Amino acid sequence: MTLIWGTNFSIVKTALVVMDAQAFNAVRMVIASALFLIVIVAVRRRPQVLRGSMASIFFTPEPITRRDWIALGGLGLIGHAAYQYFFIGGLARTSVANSSLMLAATPVVIALISAGLGHERISRLHWLGAGLSMAGIYLVVAQAPPSGDSSLTGDLMMLGAVICWAIYTLGTRQLMLRHSPVGVTGFSMGIGTLLYIPLTIPHLLRTDWARVTPAAWTALVYSAIFALCVAYTIWYMAVREIGSARTSVYSNVVPIVAMLTAVVFLGERMTAGRVAGAAAVLVGVALTRAGKAAPLVPPQD
Repeated sequence: MTLIWGTNFSIVKTALVVMDAQAFNAVRMVIASALFLIVIVAVRRRPQVLRGSMASIFFTPEPITRRDWIALGGLGLIGHAAYQYFFIGGLARTSVANSSLMLAATPVVIALISAGLGHERISRLHWLGAGLSMAGIYLVVAQAPPSGDSSLTGDLMMLGAVICWAIYTLGTRQLMLRHSPVGVTGFSMGIGTLLYIPLTIPHLLRTDWARVTPAAWTALVYSAIFALCVAYTIWYMAVREIGSARTSVYSNVVPIVAMLTAVVFLGERMTAGRVAGAAAVLVGVALTRAGKAAPLVPPQD
């Protein structure tokens, strides 16, 4: 998951050179939602093809209640429509290093919300690791030039994306106890896409589709399949198995992959400060991994 999301920043950046950011994202979400729904329908028609733990990933026999649909609608609005609008807008306006490191603040936001709601008890070592990771994030963001690559608007949009993702991650927890990760992600993404498309109609209309290169289309399809379908499924499998706080820790590795990829393919600078910040993030991840967050309510099979 960290490899997919880490490389996705640079892959999307290359496509945005010839495509409007919101138009790119609208098409990407339609493709991903369609794939999720195709898989859900296929598995529901022939659940016997799945065995063991794989079956619970793709299919659960529990009926989706009216309350579940309301929850899925809220998750679609916050975790897909709003999150994707902020994410792609922020990525288009700021550097890969800044955008990926802003998103790495997600574990801190999730831990604060989760602890405040009484869902998980966060250990001192976990907090120490999160704090060290945040210090590393600051070191990396501080290395950005005052103008050009970095944009305050882009950073603020990424902050909005962080808040949306944290709420979405915590909001799926109860649904994951009774429904499969693919089902919850697919239905909420489908609803989110329906809410997102009207916001992007002006962007879709003014995009010169004739200028979109085969490389850009390849990046779009790759991002739809792997960054949205595969990585999202892995993320919520982990949320269900090890809890939201521990799962979110792995997002701190994403900026390391993103920064290295951006240096190689986009020519972004790797300064001593960024290297120090990346090291702090990795040490923070190790500490947080050791400081296991204990769920106050044990997960169910």
